[in-house]
Amino acid sequence: MRFLFKLAAGALLAVGGFVAGPALADRDHDEIHQLRQLRNAGQILSLETILANHRRRYPHGQLLEAKLEVEQSRHIYDLKLLGEDGVVREFEYDARTGELWHFEKK
Repeated sequence: MRFLFKLAAGALLAVGGFVAGPALADRDHDEIHQLRQLRNAGQILSLETILANHRRRYPHGQLLEAKLEVEQSRHIYDLKLLGEDGVVREFEYDARTGELWHFEKK
């Protein structure tokens, strides 16, 4: 199971609803509901919490993309940021603990 949420999720869901039809919209709704349950149960941190913690450590850079994925049976927030130096960096955070799990320059 792979969850993918971009910051423009509202726009993507709206377009997806017109293009792919109601079945895709229902699946997206189910995934969002499932993620909300995980967050409310304290099993994953919110994206807002992850971003706030990230900004404390790395205050510069423009957020290009944020995704929530499942890798090796763990929920992982995948953030792509454009640094002031023009380099895109990918940060992966454990969604349960908020710990930096992986980092790479693109």
